[in-house]
Parts: sequence; structure tokens; C-alpha cells
Amino acid sequence: MSPTTSRTLPECWGHRGASAALPENTLASFEAAIREGSEGIESDVHVSQDNVVLMFHDPSLERTTNYKGLIRERVWYGQDGMEHARTTKEPKQSIPTFVETVSLLMQPENRHVKFNVDVKVWNDSVQLFTLMHEAISSYPDWETLLAPRLVLGLWHPRALAPAKAILPYCKRSHIGFTTDFARKYFWNDCDAFSMWFPCLTSVDGEKFRNECKSAGKHLYVWTVNSPVQMVEATRWGVDAILTDVPNTWLNLRKALGADYDQVAAQYTRSFLWTGPMYYSPFQTALSWLVWWRLQKVAGSFEDTESSGQAAAVQA
Repeated sequence: MSPTTSRTLPECWGHRGASAALPENTLASFEAAIREGSEGIESDVHVSQDNVVLMFHDPSLERTTNYKGLIRERVWYGQDGMEHARTTKEPKQSIPTFVETVSLLMQPENRHVKFNVDVKVWNDSVQLFTLMHEAISSYPDWETLLAPRLVLGLWHPRALAPAKAILPYCKRSHIGFTTDFARKYFWNDCDAFSMWFPCLTSVDGEKFRNECKSAGKHLYVWTVNSPVQMVEATRWGVDAILTDVPNTWLNLRKALGADYDQVAAQYTRSFLWTGPMYYSPFQTALSWLVWWRLQKVAGSFEDTESSGQAAAVQA
């Protein structure tokens, strides 16, 4: 029997909150993840036409709400503003703003919870980070009570320079599908890496995991919803598991803490041969598709360092 203290088990971060049970990226979903015991929540940000930062995954509204259109082309306030939009999933919820979400995290009982902000590439980084800083710095003692809990999740290197200039107190994490891009574009400027679970299952994935450990980089995995994947991520020694089902990981983690060897032995590694996402041709094709889309939206990875630094200086 393994003593509980012999192994540090990964933290639980609610991916868009407790999004399997409640409408994703809503205050109800965030609150549920926190109540269940999650040490962190993850959400996404977009900026409205009237400069309100919203917690929302897609660039457009129609997949999850009763409104349509691009967020950047719609206003938040007013008769037809997005403040009146409601989720199509029950129980119907409004879209939370960044300010509302930070207020939730600043409640005394929630001041232990980390906040992983997924910075979507449709945003203007300087505009977004400036608005975020205004909200963050409006709270008393924000430097000690809030800033240490904030993690910026960055997909594109153009966001690095503005992040360092405008939100230097936030931990920077690269979100990615491939270890190659993580090493090439983000290694020197990020404190952590939030990686797609399958890309860490390969020989190179193991190498990357070891590199992170040696360099003192934190490692998160997403989106991990099955117990067998959760146990595998625990074997890797990652720092946090991002999951739509926080309660599943929290209950399993409790069992692992009580008797790691016996519980872990129930979950073999045979699943790594059961799906195409675990094979390198699929991973390579998907990573290049994502890379192509990121560059189509936000520009070339190769041309962003100087332009990003210039924009940050101007800000």
C-alpha cells in the first residue's frame, strides 16, 4: 500500500467549470466546480464591441446561446446587448463577464482557487490584456490575493510580448497540440505548458514531460474526462488535470490517495492502442491543421515577435 504522502497527485481544474453537468463557461458551472473541490477553473475570453471581456469559448454565439453573431461585432450593453443572451443548455444561464468571474474568485471562501484564462487568438492581445489589467488591479490587495492565482493560456506567440508587458504578474502557459511548437516558440517565455493529452503519450511526449520536470516548468493536460486517462496523467506526474467532470477526478484522486498502487493497477495502459488520436500520423495531421488555422486567424508564428514587442511598447 502506498502512503498518501509518497506521491503528489495532480490538481483538479474545472474545464469551463463543471461543464459536463452545467452550461459551459457560466458562473453556475464555475461555482459547481469550486464547490466540488476543484483547485482551479479554466475559461476562455473574448472582447465585445464595447470593450467588455466575456467568458466564452467560441468567437460566435450560436453554438451555446440563443443569440447569433461574432462577439467582437456585438455590444454587451443595451436592449439587444449580449447581457440578455442565455444558454440553450438547461438551466439557462447568462454569459459571465471577466469582472464577474474575478469577483467570484475574490470571495473569501474562493481565494485559494486558480484561474486559467484561455486567450483565444481572435482577440487583440494589447486591448484584451489592458482591459484585464484594469479589472484585476481594481481590487484591494490584488497583487497578493489575486495575481498569484492567474494563469494566461497562450496559443500564439504574438501574445507573448503584450502579456509580459501588460500582465507581467500572471503566470504564462502555452496551450498546444504539439511539443515541437511548444519548444520552438514558447519554451523561454512560459512558466507552464497546457498540452493536449494524446500528444504526451508518445516517446517524444515522454521526453517533453521530463524536460518540463528538469526545467521546473509546470505541466497541465486537457481535456481529461476518463478515469484511465486520469490515472495515466497521474503516473506522468503532471501538475493539473483539466476536466469537464471535476467530481470524477476528485473522487478518483481520493481513492488514489488512500491506496495508490491498488487503485492505479485497475487502469492499464492498453487504451493507448485503442484510438487514432494516440498514433503519430493522426497527431501530426491535427497539429498542422491547428497550426494552419492559428496562423490564418492571427498571423505567422515566425513574424510575430517583433510586431508583438512593438505593440506592447506602444501600449
